[in-house]
Amino acid sequence: MAPVATSEKDQAQGLVQETKAQKVFNPFYSPPGDDDGDVNYKYADFKASAPSFPNISYEPLKEQHVVERGLFADPTKANLFGAATKVKHLTPAIGTEIEGIDLRKLIDVQKDELALLVAERGVVFFRDQDINIYEQLDLARHFGPLHKHATTPIPRIGLEEVHVVYNDASRRPDPTSFSKLELWHSDVSYELQPPSTTSLKVITGPEVGGDTLWSSGYALYSSLSPGFQAYLEGLTAVHSAVAQADGNRAAGLPVRRQEIETVHPVVRVHPATGWKSVYVNPGFTRRIVGVPKAESDAILNFLFHQIGENPDFQVRFKWEVNSIAFWDNRIVTHSATFDFWPATRHALRATPHGEKPTSVADYERQTGKEAKDRQLEIWKQQGVKVELNQKPKTTKTRGYND
Repeated sequence: MAPVATSEKDQAQGLVQETKAQKVFNPFYSPPGDDDGDVNYKYADFKASAPSFPNISYEPLKEQHVVERGLFADPTKANLFGAATKVKHLTPAIGTEIEGIDLRKLIDVQKDELALLVAERGVVFFRDQDINIYEQLDLARHFGPLHKHATTPIPRIGLEEVHVVYNDASRRPDPTSFSKLELWHSDVSYELQPPSTTSLKVITGPEVGGDTLWSSGYALYSSLSPGFQAYLEGLTAVHSAVAQADGNRAAGLPVRRQEIETVHPVVRVHPATGWKSVYVNPGFTRRIVGVPKAESDAILNFLFHQIGENPDFQVRFKWEVNSIAFWDNRIVTHSATFDFWPATRHALRATPHGEKPTSVADYERQTGKEAKDRQLEIWKQQGVKVELNQKPKTTKTRGYND
């Protein structure tokens, strides 16, 4: 008997039915509209299902006063490190893990030193932390006024300043709807004053998988030729909230604050370190201002691929329950792995606003200081001299040793 041909219409209907049944989604722009319905789940009050999307409106954000706490820190971080049992740098460019500290007991001078450490190392990790969400929010307020997200869910018990990260078996990431590169982002970089010292605590996680990677904008800047560095320093780029807002509307969910697009410098300077960082990300950066589209696309594509694919800029963290990370959204991008389905992964984020991103020219004009290349400063501290634009002494091909 000959096989029965399937019409395109039947195939399309089947795909729709399959998609609805499995509830596949793009984990970056698609909000969680449902969950597995487990009412006995320990942290059900912090779930991200549909009742957590109140139909309320926020006023447009206006410029807020922010005090950079890292500027008040002891550069040696004697109070923070003195309370720790171990401080371990995970890579040369990014990432430090600290043991022996209870975040609930930090005093203000230690909080300031933590802010500076995060500004220098990009992301700092702590494990086995009993800090609850209320205490996490209080700690975050030390670094700046807290952000309220316009599209993501709010915990069922309220707490509009909490950003919920939640996924369970009811939501399978759909690899046809996104590429891994697109998941790299700096949180809400489209805001007038994007976040600074951000924290995320995992309260439920898979046995394996669900790691997060961070990539250093300092290291990316340092890797570029001096001529390209100087060129990028004169550019600005558009960061857009449109895709996130459209994702909510497509799901029939409210957008609590009108979406915006904001222009930020392509290279910004961190106020506490004075170091230059590339500030673009695949998730929200859409175009470079004032250059031909082909040029903008080529530059952004190059930078995006360096962010996502150059391991020298990255650190990868395997979460455990009660692990918490602090990262500086001004100088790193990050991306989660979605390799853990159908397990549950649940985390809570506190997100302080930082200053308006400052270009190299504005930083130097406002402070009278010269903005620096982080890698050159580290080498200088190590007593290493590096000649820029130095011609190679030999043309012999060099191989790899790994």
